Amino acid sequence: MKIISWNVNGIRAIQKKGFAETIAQLDADCILLQETKAQDDQVFKALDDIDGYHVYSNCAERKGYSGVALLTRQPPLKLSNDIGIDEHDQEGRVLVAEYEHFFLLNVYVPNSGQDLVRLDYRQNWDREFCAYLQQLQKQKPLIACGDFNVAHQEIDIARPKPNYNKTAGYTQAEIDGFSRFLDIGLADSFRHFHPDTVAYSWWSYRANARAKNIGWRIDYVLTSETLLDKIDDAFIAPEITGSDHCPVGIEIDF
Repeated sequence: MKIISWNVNGIRAIQKKGFAETIAQLDADCILLQETKAQDDQVFKALDDIDGYHVYSNCAERKGYSGVALLTRQPPLKLSNDIGIDEHDQEGRVLVAEYEHFFLLNVYVPNSGQDLVRLDYRQNWDREFCAYLQQLQKQKPLIACGDFNVAHQEIDIARPKPNYNKTAGYTQAEIDGFSRFLDIGLADSFRHFHPDTVAYSWWSYRANARAKNIGWRIDYVLTSETLLDKIDDAFIAPEITGSDHCPVGIEIDF
């Protein structure tokens, strides 16, 4: 089973950049998209020419903002949106599909914002989202994919020193929040299989950062530790363009 996660930075924008051909090329069983920036009906319309998938979406109340979607060849047993806390459930950030052997969660974690104006909110989100992950894990193994908006270690960011505690996505508070996800029995699948590999999943549009590979690894596939022996491969695909993020994923046997 091949699972891909990709922040597309606008489903309608990427639709014009050969998205259908890229989806065919990826040939995944489940594709989790973040930052669709569209209402549900607009997501379905944008994906109308993608054959072979059931499509689900959770959009933000605010138009053109946030949003996640799931394309899956096998329909889930159950689908649920959000984490059940009103403060966090207005922005279309979480979608969970239940399958026979596992939960598959799609998340677009809030960005702490310019000048860290949303860092306090982000810390609250991280704590309450972590508790939600724990609830799921008590029921079934969990695969949690998405844009977590944090570079967890120095190896995950090209320029750690000038960004540390100054830039959203690389503050100690955000790093600690991500560490708590690992403390509850989740594993960073890519780093588990590639402990010393320098690889990024997001590059700024400024200063030709992608061509220079001045990037951040902020997109992850976290899995329950009990699933690690079932994973054949964990990968990042920087050759896939169309967004400022690239796809990340795993291949897993069930």
